[in-house]
Amino acid sequence: MLPSLTTTQMIEVDRAMLEDYHIELIQMMENAGRALAELSRRWLGGDVRAKSVAVLCGSGGNGGGGLVAARRLHTWGANVIVALTKSAGDYRGIPAHQLDILQRMGIPIVESAALLPPPSLILDAIIGYSLTGSPRGAAAELIRWANAQSAPILALDVPSGVDSTSGEIHDPAIRAAATLTLALPKTGLLQAAAKPFVGELYLADISVPPELYARMGISVPPLFAASDIVQVAQV
Repeated sequence: MLPSLTTTQMIEVDRAMLEDYHIELIQMMENAGRALAELSRRWLGGDVRAKSVAVLCGSGGNGGGGLVAARRLHTWGANVIVALTKSAGDYRGIPAHQLDILQRMGIPIVESAALLPPPSLILDAIIGYSLTGSPRGAAAELIRWANAQSAPILALDVPSGVDSTSGEIHDPAIRAAATLTLALPKTGLLQAAAKPFVGELYLADISVPPELYARMGISVPPLFAASDIVQVAQV
């Protein structure tokens, strides 16, 4: 059976990758964003040219992955627009670096859901596994906007508003058509109450060393031997 991770375990995976294996956050973020862009391409029929994609990005690592996906989709020919949960000047660290690239490329960036046109596809990169309580402010506004659209939503790692460990559904919460979770499934995504919000569940390779899992007492088969995105069967 495929193992799953709690939020605490995923925090430890991230820590060990950074501190013990020197796999930098920007590397993990690039892997996550590239995988999200690739899954988006599949959902758009294999060719993103002239397709409109709204990418909703928080200010943390999850949002940084969304910004990477936005860059790749733009270079592939999609009409991308990015919506932020904070003013661009309030982004820090590597997410700010990713945002700076998009600004230099001239990709449209807005700070209000009211400025978003109806898209062909929506990417949810608002809140990852760091959720604490119900989404508020601009994050909540973007979630409600996304759920009101007819376009499918692809969530990165965890649908925003869903607790990654317990599966508790906060108000508001993204109702995703599919979720691309990173490394291993989060325990909350497998809970019955969460499944209508998770949609189809996919797993993306962010290059976690098998030795890291072994140190944590977790046995993981070579999941990505054939592809760096795999669909997870849900029962």
